[in-house]
Amino acid sequence: MSRYLGSYGATAALMALPAAFLGVFFLLPIAGSIAQSVGSTALDFSHYRRLVEVPLYRSVFLRTFEVALIVCAICLIVGYLCAYFIASLDSKWRTIAIGLISFPFMLSVLVRNYVWMLILQDTGLINRLLVDSGLIFQPLELMYNRFAVVVAMVNMLLPYAILPILSSLLAIPRELKTASSSLGASEMRTFIRVTLPLTVPGAAVAVLLTFIMGLGFYITPAMLGGTREMMVANLIAFNVKEVLNWSLAFALSTSLLASTLILYMIYRALLPEATVLKAV
Repeated sequence: MSRYLGSYGATAALMALPAAFLGVFFLLPIAGSIAQSVGSTALDFSHYRRLVEVPLYRSVFLRTFEVALIVCAICLIVGYLCAYFIASLDSKWRTIAIGLISFPFMLSVLVRNYVWMLILQDTGLINRLLVDSGLIFQPLELMYNRFAVVVAMVNMLLPYAILPILSSLLAIPRELKTASSSLGASEMRTFIRVTLPLTVPGAAVAVLLTFIMGLGFYITPAMLGGTREMMVANLIAFNVKEVLNWSLAFALSTSLLASTLILYMIYRALLPEATVLKAV
């Protein structure tokens, strides 16, 4: 009994520091955000009602989810193709490919957005090549629209889709594909009946990561989308910096956090816990 209590006490002591860290730097700010959004003295849900009643706020939320969904779908398709190709490589070339995929993490998000500005602007690389080749006579409008935002976001979120799918692909025993082929299944049928079902957990993780991270993008819509492609994070910054409406900004951030938690709970409900852990 004393040995059990000693082990329990040691475990509790080890967990006390991370629990305190999460409480101070995670739970406490969230609680403060919620309190500020509804008023510190009396409950006031007027800011949440404005998010529903004002067309501007509804359109910004709708635009945010649309962009995140488009980016998520593109990342899933392109990421799966890239992961499938990388999984077919030898270990040496696979390591090099994973290194190239991970290299963008070493670059600042701000720097990568500036690079895309140089590529997509009227005098950028794409328009100059098209004009010089005679394919077009006027530069294409590739900046300050949804196209620019989606392209840049896909570029930044694609590694988060490739890596979990690649992990699921590499976890599939080769004997399964060999057995499927020996039973007369074609390569396409083997992919549909064997490979694809076994990579659903990795694809689900990729969808969750890219969609949730896409909801919170700030710098990319501000630099490449302009005012026409304002997202929730940009609206929060506007209320904090320009109009100093902190309560509305807290309501916006709390609503976005609640949407993220709901999506995560749906994800956990659709996939069993064991499957989720296996994918990660």
